[in-house]
Amino acid sequence: MNIEKAHRIFFLGIGGIGMSAMARYFNARGKSVSGYDRNATKLTRELISEGIPIQYTDEPGNLMIDYDLVVYTPAVPKSNKLMAYFRAANIPIVKRAEVLGEITRDKFTIAVAGTHGKTTITSIIGHILYQAGHNVTALVGGICKNYNSNFISRGTDEIMVVEADEFDRSFLELTPDIAVISSMDTDHLDIYTSRAKLLESFNMFANNIKPNGKLILWHGLHIDLRDDIIQIDYAVEDGGADIIADKIVRTDGKQYFSILLCEYNLHRISFNMPGRHNIANALAASAACMRSGASREDIRSGLESYEGVERRFDILINKPGKIYIDDYAHHPEEIRSCIETIREMNPGKKITGVFQPHLYTRTRDLADAFAESLDLLDEALLLEIYPAREAPIEGISSELILKKMQLHNKSVISKTELLNKLKEKRPEVLVTMGAGDIDQLTGPIQKIMNGF
Repeated sequence: MNIEKAHRIFFLGIGGIGMSAMARYFNARGKSVSGYDRNATKLTRELISEGIPIQYTDEPGNLMIDYDLVVYTPAVPKSNKLMAYFRAANIPIVKRAEVLGEITRDKFTIAVAGTHGKTTITSIIGHILYQAGHNVTALVGGICKNYNSNFISRGTDEIMVVEADEFDRSFLELTPDIAVISSMDTDHLDIYTSRAKLLESFNMFANNIKPNGKLILWHGLHIDLRDDIIQIDYAVEDGGADIIADKIVRTDGKQYFSILLCEYNLHRISFNMPGRHNIANALAASAACMRSGASREDIRSGLESYEGVERRFDILINKPGKIYIDDYAHHPEEIRSCIETIREMNPGKKITGVFQPHLYTRTRDLADAFAESLDLLDEALLLEIYPAREAPIEGISSELILKKMQLHNKSVISKTELLNKLKEKRPEVLVTMGAGDIDQLTGPIQKIMNGF
């Protein structure tokens, strides 16, 4: 596969957050880009406004030109008519992960892996290097508020910053110069079948780092590395790590902390993102930038001007008597971090959480852990499972989590019932969590809460 020779590229599932970032990448480099997605969204409308045609039916009769390359995501079902059409026409059809591996192979690449934290860390790295004037291109799995986009670029890509997704072992296509691993919690057992196989895959990813490259690893995780890879571990307030965030002070909605790394100490950095987990994310990003040529001043300036990513602890309403936060949390550990951060910021206040489970298999495999994390709420409203790419599994529903929860104030509710229920309850602090289509409810929820 020679990506440089492909000039007409079609994306199957172009509305996905990773696919749209890659479509923007090729569009910015003068390729003829078009695509298909099932539904019109804010993101697909933005792509159209940027000159990328999109169709919302999989009927091949709507295609206007031939293509050199078709890029697809595993979320597109095998029954898709366009997929069959392209196969019959002998047009090269390549998974997004393989294309990402190809476009980064000969470039200085920073790849961010982890069962959570990838998007935030990637966006911080991209922002620090961009603000510092480096020729960086970042493909991010979320909309960066500083740029209103999931694509950060100066038009050249001497440094590539990408997310390394463990789903479907996609990250094994990458051969980075610097890799970050933020977490290796149990997930995607539909792919890996066991935690041991998940850890084995992370180990393989880390050992794909180029000779004399660097692995930036959350302190306490273990990877068996080749001798020619340098490991740097990071931690929050743990003196056993190579790089440490310390002297943390939380006030006026901000966090202040210092980075301790021998000759690279930075004191009293002002950071707008709440939560201990976000300090860890900032630390990982800073370590990657340090090893990519960023100065102390670059890192301080980047962290202090960083505005976050949409749906990553996104504070949508912050008024006396009513607070509304939206978060992408879809794994038990992410839910736990989100709720604990809200509790820390709002001591003594009642927290109502709305959670939409993502995938039948994840719900089945992690139901006990979901229940334990959701029990940290004062009230829990569970929506039905968002299936994404999966068919239903008999006996697996949101009721499975509900029955395992110890919390008394809990219920399963439909999306159509939710808005009226929130009008009735008038929550003091509300958080919506999930990776499905729960984001489509954030606008209506804001209107309701602003009307209290």
